[in-house]
Order: sequence, then C-alpha cells, then structure tokens
Amino acid sequence: MEIDIIAQRIRAGLPGAEVQVSGDGEHFEALVISEAFEGVSLLKRERLVMETVKAEVASGALHALSIKARTPAQQQAALG
Repeated sequence: MEIDIIAQRIRAGLPGAEVQVSGDGEHFEALVISEAFEGVSLLKRERLVMETVKAEVASGALHALSIKARTPAQQQAALG
C-alpha cells in the first residue's frame, strides 16, 4: 500500500480535510485535520477515517493504520 493512495482515499471521504500520511509500507500513521470533527468523539472520528479506507482494509492491502484525528484548533494547540 502506498502513502499517496491512503491520503487520497481519506481526502476523498473527508472533503476539505488536511491529511498527512507517513509509514514504512506496512504500518502507517495518518494525521487528519478537519472542521468536521468539531464536537465529534475521538472514537467516531477514527471510525470516520477508517470508513474512507475500508476497502483497502477488507482486501488486506492495508492492515495497520494509526489515526490522529483533530480539529484545526486542536492541531494549533498541539503545535504550541
């Protein structure tokens, strides 16, 4: 699985989101920043992101994705 494909799927499923994906070809981490996460629980945010790549997970092409799903304000706070 390629980083660009994962990022593309997430962007398609969450229009307007800022998406950064890193990984080693087997294990990936996605940072997804979206206003759509405002007022949404962390678990639901992760489910929303996983929904965008569920075909890749089901096929076995993607099997390890760590997710950081933040609002723009949370990202600003994380950056200090």
